[in-house]
Amino acid sequence: MIAFAVLSGPLPKLGVIVVALLAGGAMLGREPVRRASMMFGALVLAPVLLLADIWHSPQLGVIHRHPLEAALGAAVLVALLVALAVLLARRPRWLGPLAVLALPFRVPILAGGSTANLLVPLYFVIAGGCLAWCVPVLWRARSGRSPRAADQGAQDGAGPHFFEKALAAYVVLYALQAPYSADFETALQNMVFFYVPFALLYRLLRDLRWNRELIIRCLGVTVVLAVLFACVGYVEYATKTLLLNPSLVARADVHQYFTVNSVFFDPDIFGRYLALVMILVVAVLLYDQRRRVQIGSVLVLAILWAGLVLTLSRSSLGALLLGLAVLAAVRWKVWPVVSAAGVVIVVGLIALAISPKTFGLNQGLNGASSGRANLVSGGARMFSQRPLYGYGSGAFVVQYRRENKLGPSSLAASHTIPITIAAEQGLIGEIVYLVLVIAAVITLFRGTRSDPVRATVAAAFLALLLHTMLYADFLEDPVTWTLMAIGAELAVQSYRARRAQEAERRRLRRATAPGARTQPAAS
Repeated sequence: MIAFAVLSGPLPKLGVIVVALLAGGAMLGREPVRRASMMFGALVLAPVLLLADIWHSPQLGVIHRHPLEAALGAAVLVALLVALAVLLARRPRWLGPLAVLALPFRVPILAGGSTANLLVPLYFVIAGGCLAWCVPVLWRARSGRSPRAADQGAQDGAGPHFFEKALAAYVVLYALQAPYSADFETALQNMVFFYVPFALLYRLLRDLRWNRELIIRCLGVTVVLAVLFACVGYVEYATKTLLLNPSLVARADVHQYFTVNSVFFDPDIFGRYLALVMILVVAVLLYDQRRRVQIGSVLVLAILWAGLVLTLSRSSLGALLLGLAVLAAVRWKVWPVVSAAGVVIVVGLIALAISPKTFGLNQGLNGASSGRANLVSGGARMFSQRPLYGYGSGAFVVQYRRENKLGPSSLAASHTIPITIAAEQGLIGEIVYLVLVIAAVITLFRGTRSDPVRATVAAAFLALLLHTMLYADFLEDPVTWTLMAIGAELAVQSYRARRAQEAERRRLRRATAPGARTQPAAS
């Protein structure tokens, strides 16, 4: 109650910084009690910050008018959350499939005067997983008992990867650049809706041991979901109706084409999901030679490909091509793939030169890119005005509309992550972002040629990275954090295996050395 009273007053900006520090500490912490304390603190403080921000907004009017019903509803949610936490405490490995199951589902919620499509089911899974891990650790610490081996988490001698430190640093930097933002409310919502819960999700998934059984189970859940979503897209296309976000139908009528979005509210996000799943299935097709697996993979790819085509998402098609090229380069050789990519680029340029109207270039670069060229140039102009520290976290839309005198319904989101960061956070944020991306790519790709699973995760991550540069949503997408968590843990497992092999080789060399003598048997 004291925290709520303080954060409802003059200190919400300090609260954003505190919750970011707690989330970063939970990501990097190696001592179980300290990590559990930070995780629990972030889990509690994030919704308090959100409630303090929207407490007097119209969308909470029902709660003000009917407090008893709201309290009963909150009690039911808490009871369900406790039940989930108990289940995950007993079956911790269920967290992976449950998180993968919840990743795509979004619920439209009015927050801060606008509708946001929030990952409510995923938040529920994250909260349950945090309670399942934190409560036993803190209870044993209070009782004076030492933590179990399963609670040690990252205490394996390897320590956090460099890119994990850069990831935590970016979360904290985003919070530090929120107080002077031209749109602090958006920065706060990005922190409590995306960065904090996804940082906790990262820590939970990073602590799981991703063996063959768990990976196959999560892959099965993902493929089944993608096929179902593609079928929903078929129904939408056949009936020319959208189950979610029907405002896109009017936009489609204006442009004389119809795009499906299934359950994702956005055809580009739907296309991104299908493209990433197709990369995973292609990896199975490349590495598993069993006939039934090959036939099943081809059928799944055909279903997903048709769904991807119906999204008309060019950024998703580009991401898919890049992911497939990476898989081919890892599976076979790099130079044939590079040569083939060069041929494709040359053919594409020739096609553009022969028929620019087919690709919309007769409308100019801005028209062909659906207005994104202006957004990129506007973001570059904003960066030139404040090159060091930018206009503050989350400020791109407000500042762009302000400078270009646009209305509240006009397109103003950058859709290009490096441009967004440059305009909002300046060189400071751009450097941290580049360090994070480069370090993550190096970590995920190192040693993947001999490990098909790691190669697949790395290819999917690189495809996702390209999509964020063409459409946006990098750390605002939980899939990014999921791929990095799985890839980081697989890298640690590979590191441990190499150390064990090296130790075994050293032992054998010492045992077979010419001067080595056999110890006499004990009498």
